[in-house]
Amino acid sequence: MTEISRTINPAAVSAPAANYAHAVLTERATTWLHTSGVVPIAPDGSVPAGIVEQAEVIWSNIAAMLDEANMVATNVVSVTTYVTPGHDLGPIMATRDRALNNHHAASTLVVVPELARPEWLMEIAVIAAG
Repeated sequence: MTEISRTINPAAVSAPAANYAHAVLTERATTWLHTSGVVPIAPDGSVPAGIVEQAEVIWSNIAAMLDEANMVATNVVSVTTYVTPGHDLGPIMATRDRALNNHHAASTLVVVPELARPEWLMEIAVIAAG
């Protein structure tokens, strides 16, 4: 498969603060996948109580969407994570890194006061290009 995206981390900008790219340049993409905010509802309708477990469910749901679109984790060019206050962000970011197989996408994490349902502690939206 020919790479259509590459990370942009200019020497004139300080290194990324975690395992992500400052920007991703996508050229000649013919297929795009934009997800809505993917929430932590498991296929059986349950919502785990813990944030790390919620992150695992969300990334599993994203993997299913990528698969349905004939894409894989390395097609992800942008990740936006919304998380409610008071959580250790390290394990959340580590779950992202595992789900993306340490592939670097552009990534934004935003702490928000609440999400649409009180049991949801986080949601994630991704953009993938192929």
